[in-house]
Formats: sequence, structure tokens, C-alpha cells
Amino acid sequence: MRTLAYGSWPSPIDAALAAAHDGHPEYVGFVGDEVWWTEPRPTEGGRRTLVRRRNEEVGREAPPWKGGGGRGAGGHEESVLPAPWNVRSRVVEYGGQPWAGAMVDGRPLVVFVDFADQRLHRYEEGSDPRPLTPVSAVGGGLRWVEPQVRLERGEVWGVLEEFTGEGPTDVRRVLAAVPLDGSAAEDRSAVRELTDGRHRFVTGPRISPDGRRAAWLAWDHPRMPWDGTELLVADVGADGTLGGPRTVAGGPRESIAQVDWSEDGRLLYASDRGGWWNLYRDGDPLCPREEEFGGPLWKLGLRWFAPLAGGLIAVVHGRGSTALGVLDPETGEIVDAAGPWTEFEPTLAAHGERVIAVGASPRSAHEVVELDTRTGRARVIGAEHVDAVDPAYYPEPQIRTFTGPAGQDIHAHIYPPHNPGCVAPGGTPPPYVVWAHGGPTSRAPLVLDLAIAYFTSRGIGVAEVDYGGSTGYGRAYRDRLREQWGVVDVEDCAAVALALADEGTADRARLAIRGGSAGGWTAAVSLTTTDVYACGTILYPILDLTGWGTDETHDFESRYLESLVGPLAEVPARYAQRSPVAHADRLTVPFLLLQGLDDVICPPAQCERFLARMAGRRVPHAYIAFEGEGHGFRRAETMIRVLESELSLYAQVFGLHPPGIPILELAE
Repeated sequence: MRTLAYGSWPSPIDAALAAAHDGHPEYVGFVGDEVWWTEPRPTEGGRRTLVRRRNEEVGREAPPWKGGGGRGAGGHEESVLPAPWNVRSRVVEYGGQPWAGAMVDGRPLVVFVDFADQRLHRYEEGSDPRPLTPVSAVGGGLRWVEPQVRLERGEVWGVLEEFTGEGPTDVRRVLAAVPLDGSAAEDRSAVRELTDGRHRFVTGPRISPDGRRAAWLAWDHPRMPWDGTELLVADVGADGTLGGPRTVAGGPRESIAQVDWSEDGRLLYASDRGGWWNLYRDGDPLCPREEEFGGPLWKLGLRWFAPLAGGLIAVVHGRGSTALGVLDPETGEIVDAAGPWTEFEPTLAAHGERVIAVGASPRSAHEVVELDTRTGRARVIGAEHVDAVDPAYYPEPQIRTFTGPAGQDIHAHIYPPHNPGCVAPGGTPPPYVVWAHGGPTSRAPLVLDLAIAYFTSRGIGVAEVDYGGSTGYGRAYRDRLREQWGVVDVEDCAAVALALADEGTADRARLAIRGGSAGGWTAAVSLTTTDVYACGTILYPILDLTGWGTDETHDFESRYLESLVGPLAEVPARYAQRSPVAHADRLTVPFLLLQGLDDVICPPAQCERFLARMAGRRVPHAYIAFEGEGHGFRRAETMIRVLESELSLYAQVFGLHPPGIPILELAE
């Protein structure tokens, strides 16, 4: 054990290792009885590939933490599509379910969205993908999400997003059907629209077991889906058309996060009408709890529950962190899957008694997990976590609740510095970085993140704050941020930072804040309105509310500020008062600003405007803009530079000496 100052501990977790393990599996599904999913490839330009798990091989022996010590699942994984195929949708810019599949004559037929052209493509083993949908020269073109293969009709049904002009809000969204034979590949008129576009936003249709009804969600500006959605049901005609939709649940102040059908044709949905996203069947609550069985619909096709054969329902549920369980709708009893996972993503697939999910924990990255509901056994069947370094270097999170300035609860995960080979001299608390999550209607998951370990293993603590407005704690907690963005989030982050300092956990003189997107906003506002932090890292942020709330962002969030800040026409002064760009003169501490040049959600113009206001103020800072990166960094080389630059900033400001880190040049 070596005694070294905080921030100078040698660590095997370098930026390249953290970057290589960024991202996680998403959008699990079945093709026949095979499990497929999408998976990131940071070292391949940040693309996402489609992964197939073949079943034919004899399995290996699974270690006890991978399924109770029994035989591991037979089969192996293979990436189905080589580079440059990138299975990712841009609908509402955040995308959603980008693929679907079915077995045809014993062979898989898969339909997927390619990121480059946003067309639907048909893939069959042994042949190259071929397009099913046309391109459009208008605005952002034609985009697709939540495809569903309907072999009986020879079609793919899903959500079509069609731009009608050059502006980001010149767009319509409808449910549509595309021929599987490729006849619409060059012919827009061959795309059959199923709805009339009366709603600004729609999710993909869920078809009842008898094929006679379709259900989907819809909402309109200025609402976000976590504010209020409508659950629509329409009859499906023999000719494949939809009858007039009728609203059966939801409204302006009721958020329905997901809809589906039970095996016997009853309507299942997750609604927050009681203050928490709980499950309902034909309007009746199935398991009323102060827990969430749903979440914010940032991407189309997220699934928190999946009906099973026999009437049971697989559920992702919890308060803060989430578990995978099986709900008996007749008794309201839930039996959770045993295993080490403390967090499950909102992606589920069911086939017979098998449930596929994606789980993670503070000791393991996201893995594809299979739950056999007959035996209750859960095991890893894909993307299995393998320790790239000795897990003794992983941080040990503390789940804590702090008290805010008005006596309110503030939830947080605290990651103290941790290194098995080092200890700091006594009497000096460590530096800490407060991480503000994006969204802001989101939360920080309790999972292994090597970007966090990159700092904690070197002697820098991290505090992830689920500030007021975060999801996972009920609607009242979420609503704390209504018209208070830039106030409540900033106060809550500061309260956690100062509480850590007051109790001696953190060094009051060496506190920093960092965040991306909405978290970048919180970081920037914190640096311009408080004296809590000695420096900060701001990633692809919102910095100018007036610009962002008019024409500088995409359609999905173009009216988001009406609930977060207030209607611009009614409170224009509030937009200026809270914007960091209007208060650049108040920023006196060093900062790092990081931006993707292809970002259409938080565009580079926001950063450039802010930096222009900082000109001549002689505040040490660095601005790094990345070509080819959008909202959220995906390329390994980008993430390496981000982490090393961030660490160098803290080293210079806090007087640390991390070995082997390039020095970030700070301009004034």
C-alpha cells in the first residue's frame, strides 16, 4: 500500500479502456427462438451493429454469478452486419427501436434502419441488405422507427417521420406500412399511411393477439411524453386499414409510457395517474405501489413490461434503481429474478416463458440476461461482462439521500476515491466532481461506469445527483423542476456538494461540476450563479434558452422549455435571466467546453455565442469541437480525448499530479 496524494494514484483504467467499454446493448428481441439485439462499436466509428445469438453450440459451464452455477446457455454471438452498417434511427433525433425480425422458411428475415440514409432495409442471411423505403430530398428526409414485420400482409408497419420543409419543426409523423417486396424503395406513393397525422407524435402500433385491434400512444406540443399522452385504439380492417382511433386513457396530465395486449386480448398499459407509473389492465390497477413500472419516453419503443404466455407479465420496476420481475396480475405479487444486477434497462422481449432483458450492476457492465419464468433462473446469454482490469479498482457506490435547502430529499450516488494499492495522507479530504445527468427528465443509473472509475481509481471522488426533476421517484419529485430549471437542479447539486464538504468527505476548495446536454446546462448555470465549484466540464450544453427555445433545436424538444422554464411569450425575462450566455461575466473559474459539430439538439452555435461573451475576460478555459460527433459522443478517439482533457483540467486547478496524462492547454 502506497501513500500518495489524491489525484496521483496510478490506475490501470486508462481513457482508452473506458472508451472501449462505453455504451451498452439495446433493443433486445426474438427472431424465431433466437435472441438478437443492437450493440455499440466505439472503435468502429461509434456505429451500432446488430448481434445475433445462434443457438446450435453446446454451452459452457457458467460461473455462479452468471446463472446459479448451472450449464451456461448454448450458442454464440456474432455481429450480423459489418461496417459501415449502423443500426440506429434518428426519429425525434433520439431514435428508438431500429429493427425487427421474423423467421421465413427456417431463415431469419430482418428489417432495420441504417443511420446514414434512415431507410428501412431488408436483410436475409447470405445476401446484402436492400432498401425497402425511398429517400427524400426535403429537409431531414424520411425516417423510420419501431418496425414490425407483418408477414401475413407482406408489410412492415412502423412510425414514419417525414420532413415537409427545411426547418427542424417542418415535420409530420404517422403510422405507415411498407411493402416487404421492395416496391416502395423508389416510390413514396407505395408507402401506405395508416393514420392521418392529427397528432404530432406517435409510437408504433401494438396489434392485439387476434389481429383485430391496434393500440398506440400519441401526444402534442407543448407536452412532453412524461407530461401527458393519450392511449389510442383503432380497429384493424380486413384490408389492413385502421378505423377511426378512440382515446381510451391518458390526457394532458396523465403520462402513459407503454401499451401492449395480454394474451387474452386485454389492454395493458403503464400510467402515472396515481403519482407513479403503475400497470393497469383495461383501466384497473394491477399492482399499485410507490414504484415506477414505466419511465420517460426519450426513445420510441422502450419497454418496461412484456406480456407472457399464460397471463403473467415480465416487468422492469423499482424506486431509483430497477429490478426484473414477473408479475401475477391476478394477485399483484411480483417475484424478482435472482442475480447481481441492480439496474435493468427499459428493453424487454418475451417468447413463451422466456424473457430477455439487459441488466447491470456496480460490479458489472450491461449484459443480455435471459429469465426462464418456469424455473425462475436468470443467466447471462450475451454481451457478458468480462473484467478488463482487476475489479478491486472499481468504485464502491453509496446510495444516499441528502436534505436540500427547503428540507426536500435529494437522491444521489456517491463514489469515493478507491484504489487497492494507494491511500492518501491523513487529514486532507479528496477532491470531488459532481455529475449532473442529462435530460433533465432522466436519472443516473446505478451501474459500473469505467468513466467514473477512471477518476475514482486516481483519487478523485464522483457524486451523481438525481436532482429534483429526476425520474424514478414518482411524479411529484419529477414535477419539482416545472418552471424551475436552472434553479432546483443547481440548488440540489450544490447542496450535495456542500454536504459532502461539511461532513469531511470532500475538500471544499476542490469541488468541480460536470454534465452533458441538460447536465451541461446545469453545470454552466452552476458556474455562473454559485461559488461552490473551483472549475467545471461542460459537454454539448444548452447555454442560451431564448435561442434554443425558438429555432436552435429539434422538433421533439422545441417546446420543452414551456414546462421547464415557462412560456417564452409570457416570461421572456426569465429566459434571459437564467441563461449562462447572458451571465458570462460571472464565470470566474476555469472550465472545459466540449461540443460535437454535427449536434442538431444542442448545436455548436450555443457554445460559440457563449465563448464570444467570454472574450477578453482572461478566464482559463479550453474549447474542443469534434467533427463527426453529434449529441453524445460515440467514437473511441473522441472519448479518450474528453476524459484525458477533463482529468488535466482538474489536475491543473486542484494541484494534482496524475501520471501519464497529456496536459490540456488552457487559453484566456
